Amino acid sequence: MKIGIVGLPNIGKSTLFNAITNAGAASANYPFCTVDANIGVVAVPDKRLYRLQEIFNSKKVTPASIEFVDIAGLVKGASKGEGLGNKFLSNIREVDAIAHVVRCFEDENITHVEGSVDPKRDIEIINLELILSDMEAIQKRLARLEKLLKSDPGAEKEIKICKTILDTLEQEKPARTIEFDAEEQKIVSTYCLLTYKPIIYIANVSEGDFNKGEVDNKFYETVKGIAQSQNAAVLPICAELEAEISELEPEEKAEFLNEMGLNESGLDRIISSCYKLLGLISFLTAGEAESRAWTIKKGTKAPEAAGKIHTDLERGFIRAEVVDFEQLSELGSMAAAKEKGIVRLEGKDYVMQDGDVVIFRFNV
Repeated sequence: MKIGIVGLPNIGKSTLFNAITNAGAASANYPFCTVDANIGVVAVPDKRLYRLQEIFNSKKVTPASIEFVDIAGLVKGASKGEGLGNKFLSNIREVDAIAHVVRCFEDENITHVEGSVDPKRDIEIINLELILSDMEAIQKRLARLEKLLKSDPGAEKEIKICKTILDTLEQEKPARTIEFDAEEQKIVSTYCLLTYKPIIYIANVSEGDFNKGEVDNKFYETVKGIAQSQNAAVLPICAELEAEISELEPEEKAEFLNEMGLNESGLDRIISSCYKLLGLISFLTAGEAESRAWTIKKGTKAPEAAGKIHTDLERGFIRAEVVDFEQLSELGSMAAAKEKGIVRLEGKDYVMQDGDVVIFRFNV
């Protein structure tokens, strides 16, 4: 999973990126400090793996991972190549979801590229550039499809889809606000539209805005309203606070978060939100060599999940031996789980569930 961190220049993107990845990307008080995309890979926190390590005496634990991409700041006119626009747009097309960082704090010592703090305006600037880029792409596709119409009757359905998208974009609304049926979704997903990608707005608030886990910030409320209108998620984060947390030892981190009234770090909350946004779950494998988490889409069937481990497992799939993590954890061993009769034999049509501990049987 690849998440692109985007936003206007100088609003805390790189500070947040550094905090959640410890990648040491440059961050400073001037626009375009980030020129090339910075990439950092982080482990997905999953306490279940360490319990499996205890049960199976595993030599190592391998969590799932997420790739974060800190993309250069965007300005007005980016869709026409202004600033680092073309580079920005090509980078963002490659990600699975967008984390749009929005400045929601006032600080006269930190320059704002637009001269003032206004989340609504800032969001509109970026969304408009993405919309303009998508409009250009859809117009080009429409022109090609209309040429094919006489020779390919099937093009008519796609033309209708494209016109619906174009009409929505012309109203300055992102493509993700359109409700498509399953067949249409498959078609639209091939367009790689920027405004169709799942998005989470990260409201970068000040440390003082957190009070026992609650956020008191007028700018954050504005962002929440915009997110709701766009079928998007929203999450309040303090980038400076996350930078401090990232420097602490685990015990100090837990104590610090408790004092702030937070159950999880910003990284954990971002990952949880991204999993939910993208409809992802994790299944688990365990043994003496390794306990490991594997990320799949909700609704994935057993053979396809097996293919995540190795293509041979999917090709030669026979069955899956499955036990729920919570039940296995309570009993303390696979032998005890089998004695209780809770290890199930599942076939090719089994839909994987989050927390399934599984052994795939195959023959190639």
